[in-house]
Amino acid sequence: MRVLLDTSAYSALMRGHRGVAAMVRRAEGVLLSAVVVGELLYGFRHGERFEENAARLEAFLANPFVTLLDVGFTTASRFGRIAASLRRKGEPIPTNDIWIAAQAMETGADLLSSDPHFGAVEGLAWIAFSPTEEDTVRERTLNYYAAEPAESEGA
Repeated sequence: MRVLLDTSAYSALMRGHRGVAAMVRRAEGVLLSAVVVGELLYGFRHGERFEENAARLEAFLANPFVTLLDVGFTTASRFGRIAASLRRKGEPIPTNDIWIAAQAMETGADLLSSDPHFGAVEGLAWIAFSPTEEDTVRERTLNYYAAEPAESEGA
């Protein structure tokens, strides 16, 4: 299994969250979205340790076990379908999280996040964890749905 870390998961991993660290150790590979990197860098700029945090992130990304994901046309197509589905259901989630969900679905990775709104994304393999309970990582959830016919998207 490959895991895509969202911002909450990366932050928890860096703080030593035992459950998140165990998931990362068991994974065949770790993915990090360029969207997550942007969120992290934004947050670092509002803290007092920008250089330290940015260097730690760069070192993490330099690990051959970690892959940085770019946003391409296939991701954008999935983003559009997910956003439209959420709007139809009246269940909006933050825009950046739609991009992150799209990348998890595109790559077939399980998304590791503490954000409960990912439960609204149909077809997403999501692993939830509690940011306050160090050993708590919930079972993988796959949000099933009646699939719409897939548009030609190159994946």
